Amino acid sequence: MLPIWAIIERDLRKYIRNTRLIAVSILLPMIQLVVVGYAVGGQIRNVDVALVDLDGGSGADDLRQKFAAIEANARTFHILLSTTLDRAVQAAREGTVAAAIIIPEDYSRKVSQGNRPELGLVLDNTDPFVSVALTQKMTELVVAVNSPEVDQRRAAQVALEVVEIFPYIEYIQYLVPGSITLAIYVSCVIGGGVLYIDDKIRGFHEGYLVTPVTKLQLLTGMTISGTVKAVFAGTCVTFLGTHIAGVADRLTLETMGLLIGLNSLVAAALISMITLTMVRVRDPMLPRAVFTVLNTLLLFPSGAIYPIYGFPEWLKVVSKVDPFTYAVHGFRGLLLKGVGVQALVGDMIFLTGFSVVCFLGAYVLFPRRL
Repeated sequence: MLPIWAIIERDLRKYIRNTRLIAVSILLPMIQLVVVGYAVGGQIRNVDVALVDLDGGSGADDLRQKFAAIEANARTFHILLSTTLDRAVQAAREGTVAAAIIIPEDYSRKVSQGNRPELGLVLDNTDPFVSVALTQKMTELVVAVNSPEVDQRRAAQVALEVVEIFPYIEYIQYLVPGSITLAIYVSCVIGGGVLYIDDKIRGFHEGYLVTPVTKLQLLTGMTISGTVKAVFAGTCVTFLGTHIAGVADRLTLETMGLLIGLNSLVAAALISMITLTMVRVRDPMLPRAVFTVLNTLLLFPSGAIYPIYGFPEWLKVVSKVDPFTYAVHGFRGLLLKGVGVQALVGDMIFLTGFSVVCFLGAYVLFPRRL
């Protein structure tokens, strides 16, 4: 039993001396509890919705007051006035807003005549959680309009016509963008972070550092090789995932080109982040715990599992600086909406800037000596 006890004692001593590992092992379940608990199952609130009032009459004014009441109380959606129908529909198609509510030109006249007026609801149904919540709230509003408190004889039976921009999106299709992003992340962790630490342990970095190779060259080579590995993994998951989810018909040549380009930006951002995280680490046990924490902090606040509209405000702040958020948004636009490069500009700018900042941070912190 003495050898067994010696091994146990050694592992315990090593664990106790590593205070950072102890802290991470304690914080991980707490972070996961808080993040997952708030990220999944939240009530959809403050969804940006475009309102197009083509009528401008008294009936439309009454509707706008009801919209304002919902915005102030239930807070299901946040109304953004739009001047034209085309602009509102385009905003819904590109993901700037989740839906567009249209009050037609003859709405007030039909209300006054009791001639079954209609409203239009143009939905971005690639997010089933938000589209269901908006449809339900608009249906409740229509029921309330159709049930006046005073004059039952003049009840204007308002109808809601729902127009879904895209075909029905199943939840497995909703998860594909997150799966692609997660595959890129795992590849960056295994092919970048873990190998980086293993190279340090095995003495390979000592071999690099005694040569004339500069740290800029070393970091650039590591970043490029890690990006190539992650792009390969992301592309494979894109191909397999779209076939499993039944959206392989979206993989046109143009879309595949944009997907590979977005894969490259996401991979560069994540490998740069992993390198920055690991650039000063020497303990081979710490990266495993750190990568698990990062997985929770990056995946769940990104909207890959549940829409960001259901998050509390503090978690929405986390999602705004999360590179997964912009990766998922870009992949979802390409695979589920068929948008062009103009709808990805914001995602591309953030991912590029994130890569540059992380790379520069890693360059500053990289130790160029043994």
